[in-house]
Amino acid sequence: MEAWGLKTILVCFGGGIMGAAMGPLFSFVICGLVVLSGCMFVLGGGSDFILMQIGLGPVFGPHIGFGAALVAATYADGVKNNHPGGSAKDILSPLMDSSWDVLVIGGVAAVCSHVLLQLLAVTPFIKMFDCIALTVVLVPMLARLLFQKQMPWGCSESGKKHGLLGTNNYAISWAPWNAPPARLAVLGLGAGIFSGAIAMGTKTILDPMAAAGTVSATGAFVVPLIMAWAIAAITLIGINLGSGSIQKFPIWHCQAILAALAFLLFNSLVIAAIVGVLAAFLQELMARMFYNHGANHIDPPAAAIALGTLVLNLTNNFLG
Repeated sequence: MEAWGLKTILVCFGGGIMGAAMGPLFSFVICGLVVLSGCMFVLGGGSDFILMQIGLGPVFGPHIGFGAALVAATYADGVKNNHPGGSAKDILSPLMDSSWDVLVIGGVAAVCSHVLLQLLAVTPFIKMFDCIALTVVLVPMLARLLFQKQMPWGCSESGKKHGLLGTNNYAISWAPWNAPPARLAVLGLGAGIFSGAIAMGTKTILDPMAAAGTVSATGAFVVPLIMAWAIAAITLIGINLGSGSIQKFPIWHCQAILAALAFLLFNSLVIAAIVGVLAAFLQELMARMFYNHGANHIDPPAAAIALGTLVLNLTNNFLG
């Protein structure tokens, strides 16, 4: 699709409405399912359209469905006072039971996200971030300012009471079951090895196919990078549909994509494992800086993916 075509803008608008209607987290799970199916198409020698245009692009990429739904949830809570779950931090509830204008805000947010992504992706230095993840962070931050009258770090009173990086013994934590350091380290290690292995295996399959012209060079790079991320995104359906202890699923798509990128850049499973651990702690740091004290959901994994990608790219450039 043409980045600036009218049809593309219309597609984004529709994707944002659907994302808001389904709710942020369920939209993200659907995105993961589409991305995984797109990976399978490429691995089978097919087109990268489903992967790049639907799963990661203007139809229902993370910035379209999930990111726009975060904005719609912030508007529903901060302006309309009709969020079905009563809080913009609730990313589980579909927004269909709010009002028509909340859904429209989702569509408008998706268009804005698409436009911002195109600009970020061609901006020197900024394009070294993961620009989709950066868009998922920046647009809800703007929504927090517009609809909740809060800065990116959230409520200053909460920050003063608990400390910017404090959690009140995890009482205000994002995903508190995911936060204790020992759990973070072990989960990050496992996710790093798992994701690096998938990147290694799929790269071995796709590199010869790309050289022969069977698949696109884009698909051959993106599948090893994103496949474990997609699996991790799908597993979050347990959080969306579970309750109590059943709901406490690991949140590891940040570790997955950064570890896969580390493998692709440095060709080492050991480095992928180390990056998986570091990514887990970076994700928790982003939660403490931008989520815990705020009135809406600023996504810690997306923030960590954006920043972690920059660090890995800079490290690769320095070593290269």
